Amino acid sequence: MMTIALYPGSFDPVTLGHLDIIQRGAKVFDRLIVAVLHNSGKSQPLFTVEERVELLEKSVAAFPNVEVDYFDGLMIEYAKKRKVNAVLRGLRAVSDFEYELQITAINKKLDEEIETFFMMTSSHYSFLSSSIVKEVAKYNGSVAGLVPEHVELALKKKYGYL
Repeated sequence: MMTIALYPGSFDPVTLGHLDIIQRGAKVFDRLIVAVLHNSGKSQPLFTVEERVELLEKSVAAFPNVEVDYFDGLMIEYAKKRKVNAVLRGLRAVSDFEYELQITAINKKLDEEIETFFMMTSSHYSFLSSSIVKEVAKYNGSVAGLVPEHVELALKKKYGYL
């Protein structure tokens, strides 16, 4: 049976930490769908869903078994629609685990057939988050080595430094 995994997230913007999980996940699963969550309940994102999808597509172009998509609503409903049998989640620290455990428990209640797999982010990305990247970029700090070059350029444009 082909394993189709879903790696959901806001990816606002995609970081090298995200790409670490994507690259490693692409080796483990037959197909990996990286899906941008359009979450209207969350604070206003910096990049539109379309921009995030485009930035991700450029970032994962080298991985033939990785697809980029987006969804709205419950992740588990999207996963069922896409015939996903695994969800991939990245963990940076123990604090991530508590939140992810709650999400995994409710997802398991909604669909027992979809398994969740946790992957620890490589240690040199353990501090990295999209929020930190945006905070640094907002004040024209260097985000080189934190995001792909095209994302760095997009951040500079978004914040008016280009």
